[in-house]
Amino acid sequence: MSILRQENINRLKASSNETYDVLVIGGGATGLGVAVDAAARGFKTVLLEQADFAKSTSSRSTKLVHGGVRYLQQGDVKLVREALHERGRLRRNAPHLVKTETFVIANYKAWQQPFYTVGMFVYDILAGSLNIGHSHPMSKASVIKSIPKIKQEGLKGGVSYVDGQFDDARLAINLMQTATEKGAILANYTRVTELLKTDGKIAGVKAQDVFDGSEFEIKAKAVVNAAGIFVDQVMSMDKPEHQAMVRPSQGVHLIVDGHFMGGQDSIMVPKTSDGRVLFCVPWHNKVILGTTDTPLTEFTLEPRPLEEEIDFILKTAGEYLEEAPTRKDVLAAYAGLRPLAAPAKEGETKEISRSHKLWMEESGLVVITGGKWTTYRQMAEETVDLAIKKGLLPEKACVTRRMAIHGSAPMGDQSDWLYVYGADGTKISAMPEHAEKLSEKYEFTVAEVLWAVREEMAQKVEDVLARRVRVLFLDARESKEMAQKVARIMSTELGKDAAWEAKEVAEYLELADGYILK
Repeated sequence: MSILRQENINRLKASSNETYDVLVIGGGATGLGVAVDAAARGFKTVLLEQADFAKSTSSRSTKLVHGGVRYLQQGDVKLVREALHERGRLRRNAPHLVKTETFVIANYKAWQQPFYTVGMFVYDILAGSLNIGHSHPMSKASVIKSIPKIKQEGLKGGVSYVDGQFDDARLAINLMQTATEKGAILANYTRVTELLKTDGKIAGVKAQDVFDGSEFEIKAKAVVNAAGIFVDQVMSMDKPEHQAMVRPSQGVHLIVDGHFMGGQDSIMVPKTSDGRVLFCVPWHNKVILGTTDTPLTEFTLEPRPLEEEIDFILKTAGEYLEEAPTRKDVLAAYAGLRPLAAPAKEGETKEISRSHKLWMEESGLVVITGGKWTTYRQMAEETVDLAIKKGLLPEKACVTRRMAIHGSAPMGDQSDWLYVYGADGTKISAMPEHAEKLSEKYEFTVAEVLWAVREEMAQKVEDVLARRVRVLFLDARESKEMAQKVARIMSTELGKDAAWEAKEVAEYLELADGYILK
């Protein structure tokens, strides 16, 4: 089915006398998960997102579906077990996007192999019947075979383990499509400006179309604040005296060419100079290097890497790779802000729990914050369950544990980018525009732009290049070369004029510059 934003906006404006069961504020991993869960249970569901789906944190991850080795080091066994179980479910429900990935912990000291072998054995056990692979010790020769470009001087051996890898923004788009297929109405670029109340209880929201400024009201029995890094802003609409409950922590990633690793397996550095782990992960023929954990004071939709974060990642990666990447090798640099649920006492953000927090305010506003991509489905299940438990909704059982996500199909040939579309890939390749590329350097095509507009609710050039075909995150400079062509295609498809086209290109070029290291 075609998913057109304006049709959804019109439906919402025309239904001012209706009362929906669930209204979700926020179109990131958590919000989209809640919309899928609620709609799949049969609840009349609406989701509103102020920008594009996964615009913020949810498109800027390390692209891992994992239990979290670092959390195991910290002794948070419950979080690790929970995430490992969800890892298995996500791989089963979205096999076109989630694949198993071998990670190698290179050992340069004699004590490291037995130590990490035991640790990863525990990691495997915690996954239970949903385990997706097994860890084992490796010889020096095996490590080099697995990662040809790893630094060999002083290398004694290693330990390998299996985790999951995925494409975060593509999964977000598939969740939007899944929710739509289950009957939900979703709209991006639609900002919630006010919470409506009846006798002090939340009864709906006032929303604004970001593009034309029009306002409308939507009534709902349960309103869920899943606004991610903006969760406190929504809570302030409920209680103006609200004190911030979320702490921003910035995570930066650098993208370099795949030759720096020389293979398809990943490196996991278990302890860096700042106490974090560092990953070197192949992704769409490139390598992701990251991440950092930098406490910040403000949330923004477009955070920028700090110089010290860039230097730290390049320096640490260079300690494990034969050819140390430099600034000029970085094809894209992106930053994401984690909405960490702050503890009662101040502390470094790497010590703040990654567990999610869920509660209901006196007004009836349901709030979900924290967590991570891997556990999005469980967070959604718990959120809808809480709304039921508190009497906002009638009893209906969760059905998402074994529910296929839109596009679900066995993973295709990963040398062909269209594999990320799963079952939709054949539809795109059958479009007559499929042969025409957006640039000679990459395989992204005109057909994918049309598909993004018609089927994936893309509204802006950024939506296509950043979150539908991912080229902003793979090669920011080359993405700038595609902007004019994408704008022209979208302009025709959306019925826009030359002024819109020029404005979109200018905005995109400015945005992309922020992903390029000078």
